[in-house]
Amino acid sequence: SRCIPWVLTAPVLMETSQCAPTALERLLFHNTALKKLPVDESEEPGPRTVPAACYSRIRALQPLLRPNLACLSPSALALLGLSAHDVRCDPLAAEYMSGSRVLPGSEPAAHCYCGHQFGLFAGQLGDGAVMYLGEVESGTHGRWEIQVKGAGVTPYSRDGDGRKVLRSSIREFLCSEAMAALGIPSTRAASLVTSDLYVSRDPLNSGRRIRERCSAVLRLAPSFIRFGSFEIFRGRDGFSGLQGPSAGRDDIRAQLLDYVIENYYPGIKQAHSNRKDRNMAFFREVMTRTAKLVAQWQCVGFCHGVLNTDNMSIVGLTLDYGPFGFMDRFDPDFICNASDKRGRYSYQAQPSVCRWNLARLAEALGSELDAAEARAILDEFMATYEAFYLCIMRKKLGLVRKEEAEDSELVSDLLRVMHITGADFTNTFHLLSRVPWPEDDSSDKATVGPVVDLILDQCASTEELKVTNKPTMEEKELAMILSMAQTDPVMFSMASDRTGVAQQLERIGHLKDLFETDQEELKKKQRDEWIRWIRQYRKRLAKECDGTDDLHLIKKQRLCVMNSNNPRHVLRNYIAQNAIEAAEQGDFSEINRALKALEKPYSDTFGPESLDGVDARRENEQEEKISKAGYDRKPPAWAQKNLYHLILIEPPGQLQERYLFSVMHHTGRSF
Repeated sequence: SRCIPWVLTAPVLMETSQCAPTALERLLFHNTALKKLPVDESEEPGPRTVPAACYSRIRALQPLLRPNLACLSPSALALLGLSAHDVRCDPLAAEYMSGSRVLPGSEPAAHCYCGHQFGLFAGQLGDGAVMYLGEVESGTHGRWEIQVKGAGVTPYSRDGDGRKVLRSSIREFLCSEAMAALGIPSTRAASLVTSDLYVSRDPLNSGRRIRERCSAVLRLAPSFIRFGSFEIFRGRDGFSGLQGPSAGRDDIRAQLLDYVIENYYPGIKQAHSNRKDRNMAFFREVMTRTAKLVAQWQCVGFCHGVLNTDNMSIVGLTLDYGPFGFMDRFDPDFICNASDKRGRYSYQAQPSVCRWNLARLAEALGSELDAAEARAILDEFMATYEAFYLCIMRKKLGLVRKEEAEDSELVSDLLRVMHITGADFTNTFHLLSRVPWPEDDSSDKATVGPVVDLILDQCASTEELKVTNKPTMEEKELAMILSMAQTDPVMFSMASDRTGVAQQLERIGHLKDLFETDQEELKKKQRDEWIRWIRQYRKRLAKECDGTDDLHLIKKQRLCVMNSNNPRHVLRNYIAQNAIEAAEQGDFSEINRALKALEKPYSDTFGPESLDGVDARRENEQEEKISKAGYDRKPPAWAQKNLYHLILIEPPGQLQERYLFSVMHHTGRSF
């Protein structure tokens, strides 16, 4: 201990000290949630069902062995009124920030919630590896709930050990801060603490377990309450047979709803004296925030991976970073979760899944909502999402002065070209600011050739596209469907109308074409596609100016908006993997380097023609630093392979040839 040894006080261990408190020890805790909501005070150890409570107190801490501060996020710490210097100067910081020692004023607890996981109600879940510390008031930055992720067993740990390993902790730490820097609402990560405690894990789900180092992330948000927090009141589910631990407790549900609206939607509380009207306004606002959030995800190519109802924030934040991924090559079917065999949480499915989750929230709120009005609000979700999405996409294309009916089609066609050419999502959007302004009628290849060459460098080769277009359906299931094409054409015709099967057949068709295309022919096709789209894009740009405006100002505004909405770099998997591999060898410098780059994802220039000499030199220096780190490059060859399993593509053998031509013959499809 830094001063006087610990003494036991109820209900948790606290430290008595004659020393001046450190900045961490001066944090002002309010812990409103534990004062306003039912708390489980049981001292029964281990996992258990927790009825009639929203939180459970954690009586005994489970300290990490020799915790060590590995990384800090200065911008996240600032939200608590702390600096990195404040934390590093505190000899007990690693213990405080890992949940190994209780901060003065904090009250360790774990939150109770349920959830629908992969479409099925899973019953009680809760904070199985997370410890709530309390809520801190930080002056101008408002109130923040603080949690430690990886603090040990709670009543909700089920069969788990309540620990998080270095690998997953680094990913959450970096992505939390990367998302915030992108301007996307997110929980934050203030610190990463490692230790000499190890646990056994099977990272590849291969049956081979390895020892991994335990770590903890101190994360913060206005609230970690989620859709699943209201599902603890759900009655018995007809499919799973499970029910929430507080089923039937409408009084507690009303209490939780009042708490959420009063603390996180005060404007709605003030605007409505009628309870039902207030609740409907709340549900509409949650719908709107969720629609905007998923639109922001889609526009940076982010895939959450596990959009269960227990991972959906009630205040519209990106919550719980598990098997997330930022797309490299654009693929609407992109799946970042190796467990998601059916693609329920694929990139293109995210908006519809979020709407589905909102419907489960409406069910959980039950009589607190008017059912007919709730359905009407849900019916508005896709239109609301699409409006947010198109608004952001216009900015990404620099279309900021006018809204044209053709804009939606222009965006859709861009994504189609990106998909068929295997273009890198992040880098391609960033390069579009280099498309020359249509100052005259010329739209020939020479005008757009230089930027097309740059974009083609971001496109995939034939071999890479073969991997991308490999059918994702289970091999046995796919073989059965393709065999049906020969043995039972009528049944096959019915099966091929299903969306999932049709997508697999389309992939097979693309794969067949690729086997018949060499690299030179592919590049020519890719070039023609991009020249055609850029020609359409320049025609649309021309409509931004009606001839009476200041063209120089319009061009400058276009580049400014594009550079502020198209990041130069995102947290690609290989960037995280490099940081993980270095950290596992005791080197945390790569995490800090990645964090510095991710904190400033956007270019701050208008383009070469707008830079004077000083600005140009400064920009060159910044570009040199980023280029050395490689964060804004297309992923290296090794990173283009899936981290969980290798996908091998062989030339079409007898089986593939027979099925490919059988499908074409019996369906008359033109692939």
